[in-house]
Amino acid sequence: MRVVLAEDSLLIRTGLTTLLGGGGYQVVAAVGDADALLRAVAEHEPDLVVVDVRMPPTHTDEGIQAALVLRRQYPRTAVVVLSQYVEERYATDLLAGDTSGVGYLLKDRVAQVPEFLAALRRVLGGGTALDPEVVAQLMARGRRGPLDRLTPREREVLRLMAEGRSNTGVATALRVSHSAVEKYVSSIFTKLDLPPSDVDHRRVLAVLKFLNG
Repeated sequence: MRVVLAEDSLLIRTGLTTLLGGGGYQVVAAVGDADALLRAVAEHEPDLVVVDVRMPPTHTDEGIQAALVLRRQYPRTAVVVLSQYVEERYATDLLAGDTSGVGYLLKDRVAQVPEFLAALRRVLGGGTALDPEVVAQLMARGRRGPLDRLTPREREVLRLMAEGRSNTGVATALRVSHSAVEKYVSSIFTKLDLPPSDVDHRRVLAVLKFLNG
């Protein structure tokens, strides 16, 4: 898998390049600002982009803005945004549209190499990867409305769904059976007013309702 990496810190950029290379990824470009990122993606058409939220020249939101541009212009390219802190607005901006092939992770998560690489694989496979701390803050913010109908266990299941876990992943994390997870997910759909549909992806809609609080 071909990756374009954007990180203004040379030390972190070098470390990520080494980590990704060891994980079986080919880093075709490693750049230090958002403009260079956009040029590199246009040139290399990578499978995955990994970008820091804060980039030169202002170190505010250049990275996230570039990620949003890439999501519009290259919908088949997976995008993972790295952030030093939990910034809810950036997470919700990134996930406001199609949530497939997108991730928002804290930089601390990179040190947990197996989990980090698993999150990248999930995003490359068309899934979503949200940092658990981001999910926890959004969950706390969304305690009013339809989410109030959920039991604590159902909220826990929805939290793991929002992180991008499959039913099997949820069952493993909670140490329950696959059939138990299916019952929780079905109950979540019912309580969030998401009836069966041939045209809508209820799992994605449930996560979006959660993200929107």
